[in-house]
Amino acid sequence: MKILVLNCGSSSLKYQLIDMEREAVLASGKYERIGEDEAFITHKVNGQKIEIIHLAKTHEEAVDFTLKQLINPEYKVIDSLEEIEAIGHRLVHGGEKIAESVVIDEYVVEVLKECTDLAPLHNPAGIIGIEACKKVMPGKPMVGVFDTAFHQTIPEERYLYPIPYEYYEKYGIRKYGFHGTSHMYVSKRLAEIENKKIEDLKIITCHLGQGSSICAIEGGKSVDTSMGLTPLAGVPMVTRSGDIDPSVVTFIMKKENKTASEIENLLNKVSGVQGISGLAPDFRVIENESVKGNKKALIAMNNFKYSVAGFIAKYAAAMNGVDAIIFTGGVGENQINIRKGICEKLEFMGVELDEEKNNVRSEERLVSKASSKVRVYVIPTNEELMIAKETEKLIK
Repeated sequence: MKILVLNCGSSSLKYQLIDMEREAVLASGKYERIGEDEAFITHKVNGQKIEIIHLAKTHEEAVDFTLKQLINPEYKVIDSLEEIEAIGHRLVHGGEKIAESVVIDEYVVEVLKECTDLAPLHNPAGIIGIEACKKVMPGKPMVGVFDTAFHQTIPEERYLYPIPYEYYEKYGIRKYGFHGTSHMYVSKRLAEIENKKIEDLKIITCHLGQGSSICAIEGGKSVDTSMGLTPLAGVPMVTRSGDIDPSVVTFIMKKENKTASEIENLLNKVSGVQGISGLAPDFRVIENESVKGNKKALIAMNNFKYSVAGFIAKYAAAMNGVDAIIFTGGVGENQINIRKGICEKLEFMGVELDEEKNNVRSEERLVSKASSKVRVYVIPTNEELMIAKETEKLIK
């Protein structure tokens, strides 16, 4: 079975065509600046990277042109679009109504619309992608894999905020969590690596990247996660603040005479490790500067590592123990010193990192010592493959 995986942004379209028999990526790429005169697609196939400038006024046109590249005789991937048996969509927010991957129908689209207030950038883009596929490939089965769905198993006492209950009833204000597809993939992959039943494992997954979240997974189910109503909560990120005293928000608003939109932009776009360091919004730059002795960069990195370690310790307590910790995401997979700094703060839990094994980037590997009471892994995430697997399961 060949499955097309799509991830639609407001002006972009990421895609992968996956052959599920071999779990092999046949082609991948990204359409950028959709709706602008400078729209272009970067298409990767057979080890080649082809960049094509092509005006796509709408996502429908972008999907149509993307599909033409898959059957382009110049670098043909498939003979016919009929070979694509299903489409898997990466969707962000399904609220409380969608607790697992689903075949897309009108109900699913309505839920996406209902949850637009909770994901104003992502949900409308997801709907656009679905509608575009309906027009370009009518009748082709589609599956939605939601970032929030994996976290619907979190107990009520952990997802409710200690504010008047009426706001949960009126507006659905609660912890939803994100990066669910990534957390699900790496936890299942760990069970495969160790040849154990995931139902028997207590795992803490650390998806660390531009956005970062920690997840406690017990018996294959999410029982707590660091992101909340929005992806702003939890650990400090590249430009997002993570958890702070709520009074900081109102204090700055009063002192600086800022609107709600302005403060939201401040916390999302210019805070986090960039906000403390004053450097470029790039973990690599900030981490390198911290090693060179830049004081604010060092404070920013220590703040990040302390916060991640704190969530890991909290979730070990929540599950009354932990068997394994997984690092994934761009930072988790590649930043050796960050992993080391986090694990050093967890030595009280019996975590023993093997520095030689930890000297690895974007490679699946056990990086803890044999004597470590908690196993530590680096497992590159593969959200697209997880979406394809969920799609295949539901279509079959």
